[in-house]
Amino acid sequence: MITKRLSDILVNEYGIDKDALSEANRLRIEQNTTLSEVLLRKKLVSEPQLLGVYADIYDMPIANKLPVEGVDTWFARLVPISFLKKYAMVPVCTETDIIELEEILPAKENGRRRVIALSDPSAFQPIDDLAKILEIDDYELVLAPRDAIYSLINLAYDSSRDTAQQLVADMEENGGDIITEIEETADLLDDTSDAPIIKLVNHVISQSAKIGASDIHIEPEQYSFKIRYRVDGILYDMLTPPKWMQSSLVSRIKVVAKMNIAEKRLPQDGRFEVKIGDQNIDIRVSTIPITHGERVVLRLLNKSGNLFRLPDLGMEQRKLTLINELIHSSHGIVLVTGPTGSGKTTTLYAILSSINSPDINIITIEDPVEYQLKGVSQIQVNPKINLTFARGLRSIVRQDPDVILIGEMRDLETAEIGVQSALTGHLVFSTLHTNDSASAITRLVDLGIEPFLISSSVLAVVAQRLVRVLCDECKASYTPEPEALQRLGLETLTEEDTVFYKARKCEKCFHSGYRGRVGIYEILVLNDKLQQMVLKTYDSHQLKKEAVASGMTTLYQDGVQKVLQGVTTIEEVLRVTQT
Repeated sequence: MITKRLSDILVNEYGIDKDALSEANRLRIEQNTTLSEVLLRKKLVSEPQLLGVYADIYDMPIANKLPVEGVDTWFARLVPISFLKKYAMVPVCTETDIIELEEILPAKENGRRRVIALSDPSAFQPIDDLAKILEIDDYELVLAPRDAIYSLINLAYDSSRDTAQQLVADMEENGGDIITEIEETADLLDDTSDAPIIKLVNHVISQSAKIGASDIHIEPEQYSFKIRYRVDGILYDMLTPPKWMQSSLVSRIKVVAKMNIAEKRLPQDGRFEVKIGDQNIDIRVSTIPITHGERVVLRLLNKSGNLFRLPDLGMEQRKLTLINELIHSSHGIVLVTGPTGSGKTTTLYAILSSINSPDINIITIEDPVEYQLKGVSQIQVNPKINLTFARGLRSIVRQDPDVILIGEMRDLETAEIGVQSALTGHLVFSTLHTNDSASAITRLVDLGIEPFLISSSVLAVVAQRLVRVLCDECKASYTPEPEALQRLGLETLTEEDTVFYKARKCEKCFHSGYRGRVGIYEILVLNDKLQQMVLKTYDSHQLKKEAVASGMTTLYQDGVQKVLQGVTTIEEVLRVTQT
């Protein structure tokens, strides 16, 4: 009866075709699912429309937001996460007022209410089953969007999981019960296996992703091994489990990364993807054999994160204007330089995003392709089939590109094709591993590129580093010693001129004093004078001296500006610029 009434409303009020609705009902029975699931999947109706229909039929309120703070997650220990996700429902129970729900539910005298939020109230049996499992009789039902329900489910199960230390302690007590073989699941939070090693690996990955770590290191020592994670460029210790767990832990990671678990004498590379709640994490795995076992590094790449735009990178307005002029040139090479992990790829993706439009053809060759850019053709380097940068580039130039991105100029052949592309009317972006902008010219000459070709093709070199940003919650102002100001070249500043800040520690920043990172930049533009200099000398010191005389601000000077703005600390700038 309810299904018939739902169908009538969808046909009469929302104009859904009767045949399409009949097909949806057939699929509902065939696939043993709900009608709403089929309707949403086939995009016959939007979720807000469907919730509105259910609200009318069942006389239930709609909560567009669900509480995420102060919610009791007791149910996570009693109900499998797969059950709640299958039926898109979640219990909500709190000691305090539920601001998001109090406005839509009748007043409650004792202030505590048990609520079940769900997206499809036609699933009567699962609702009853949930109430029985939780042993609750008095509860209220509210409608909520699936995204809000899934977010609360993931938050509850993530926060209720055992800590890594507890898992290690349990494993030490039950070492003989270790199980290492299990199939990979689509969602890491859905893996409810009791195998301790699997739980430990899942927990380490999920917690690292939660705090925004870029890498996880597993480092064998003689009598133990360390698990560390890198956050904002700095390594922190996570765990030091006993030595006997090392082999099982590494084997588990190699299994899911589809690596050869029997080969422990040679370096290996692998990858796998996990889904942690609503985040898609791509994980690159690298192993090398060292004295005390295999050393493993997992590189975490959150593919669900939004790409940065140029204004988000931390450039001052003058540099931002200059970059915008350079990247809209008709031809030439723009190089981005810096050590590994300095944000070069992020900068290049931000550049491509800003110039990407239907009227230009952009093709990239990368190792690896880190983010999918809509409207951009991206090639993944694959040495196993001899698809190298050079071979891919030779094919790219026959594809009529306007803009070419080369992941890295690693050798003479790649650099030569890049230079020739720039000289024949293409705009080329690429990276180099050098310490500053002027050193990029020296590096190109070292690769074998003639100086006259460099001066004719290279438009500019952008050097960059990442400095950690002070935590707003706990940073403290102070007055530096005169000697410190003198070392920074700021001896003319007075206490009234600016306020300096130093890092402290709090829960919000995981006791590091910093939250997030921002770029510092120097942009060397090859003007006429520098082009003439390149023909005579490629000494990086002389080139940099001339660039500074022409108005270039160095990495160090840009970093000092960030210090004066209260963004970061003196120590952080000195650390990354090595001054």
